[in-house]
Amino acid sequence: MFDRVDHRYASNGDVRLHYAVAGPEDAPLVVFVHGFPDFWYSWREQMAALDDSFRVAALDMRGYNLSDKPQGVDNYAMPHLVADVAAVIAAESAESAVVVGHDWGGAVAWNIAMTRPGVVRLLVILNLPHPRGLMREIANNPEQRRNSQYAFDFQQPDAHKALQADRLAGWVRDEAARKRYVEAFEQSDFEAMLNYYKANYPRPDAETATIAPEAPNVTMPVLMFHGLEDTALLPGALNGTWNWVDADLTLVTVPGASHFVQQDAADLVSTTMRDWLRRRAE
Repeated sequence: MFDRVDHRYASNGDVRLHYAVAGPEDAPLVVFVHGFPDFWYSWREQMAALDDSFRVAALDMRGYNLSDKPQGVDNYAMPHLVADVAAVIAAESAESAVVVGHDWGGAVAWNIAMTRPGVVRLLVILNLPHPRGLMREIANNPEQRRNSQYAFDFQQPDAHKALQADRLAGWVRDEAARKRYVEAFEQSDFEAMLNYYKANYPRPDAETATIAPEAPNVTMPVLMFHGLEDTALLPGALNGTWNWVDADLTLVTVPGASHFVQQDAADLVSTTMRDWLRRRAE
């Protein structure tokens, strides 16, 4: 278990955001952003691998665990989520950070890199293709559309009423960690979790996706991991990523790992991330 963290809060307007932080205060800052269904603890292995040389901060996204849970779909639109990450960077008295995102956290990471590049030094993405690649696949790939049905279902009214904390934590393999997940989900807002899909995910009949706004190419180096057993986000969406990145792009595909690649292949992800960051963050 990784418990050598301090627990702090950042504010984005009226929304208070919990994050766990470790490492030297004067070291380069790395901000981790989780996805669905998850919380800051998803990054425990990567934080443990980095906190000797980096200041590591893992956010509870709004709606989750100890962060505030504002009501209404509009409060989960992408600009608010981007501003949440920027608020954590500011709370750590940093001008910029390495931003690491998985799933919805990956979508937020792509978007903050595109819309607020001045606060992003380096970008690390786990199992979330570039939004334009995902949009393309949903629009044109029947298999991806079928595999996105769960997300379309989440957009339905009252879909959150079918969610339960213990079932949401069912993907967690480590029994001790699963107990922490159940506790975190019991403190979360299920409707808020699904508001991410309602506010940002394309509709089944949409030809364009709000998850992929018009924005400049990413200008900082990018490291991507993708577990190839992910059935929600198929690897075809990775094609063409280099067209939207104007810096070096490192893509690591991981056979045998599923959607939660940071836990399924924790050693590989942690070691690769540490080495990649150390070469670029000096």
